[in-house]
Amino acid sequence: MNFEVRPIRADEWPAVKALRLRSLKDPAAPVAFLDTHEAASARPDSFWQERAAGSSDVSGAGGALQFVAEAADGTWVGSVVMLIEEAGTTDWAGFPVERRQGHVVGVFVLPEWRGGPVTKALFDAALEWAWGRGVEAVRLIVHEDNPRAQGFYRKAGFVPSGKVVPLEGREEEKELEFVLGKPA
Repeated sequence: MNFEVRPIRADEWPAVKALRLRSLKDPAAPVAFLDTHEAASARPDSFWQERAAGSSDVSGAGGALQFVAEAADGTWVGSVVMLIEEAGTTDWAGFPVERRQGHVVGVFVLPEWRGGPVTKALFDAALEWAWGRGVEAVRLIVHEDNPRAQGFYRKAGFVPSGKVVPLEGREEEKELEFVLGKPA
């Protein structure tokens, strides 16, 4: 299983769209993503072009960088996005951001590539980029009913912060914040 992890390029928006749509068809999608295949499929190409442009600038000027794992044949087999959240702002769930931090979102690996080194390599690249941007910590939000993801995140060093994020329109469900402090 030969692959390379790298940041996306803005002109790769069709591949960004295709991988995202594939991720939203995964059986774990209802507990892994806050988006649906139906909603994402209905978005115009301009949305995907802007999304790719906004998450392809390695300087971090856009506040996000998407990494892909690309197989030797050019197939994208996984992806992760690292957002940079600034202290003093409010996050997507309405919570105040207390420190400059990274926020991992959009984690997806094709089923046939799961359980191997792809996810770790994606996380390593995203974390290295975030630490290089001066974040104090990195966080992610994971559904309470997603034990496979929670297991990987714990193995990667993330620990539950105790913060619970309610899901709009799905009040009986919860998402949990996991955090990773900056290495010494």
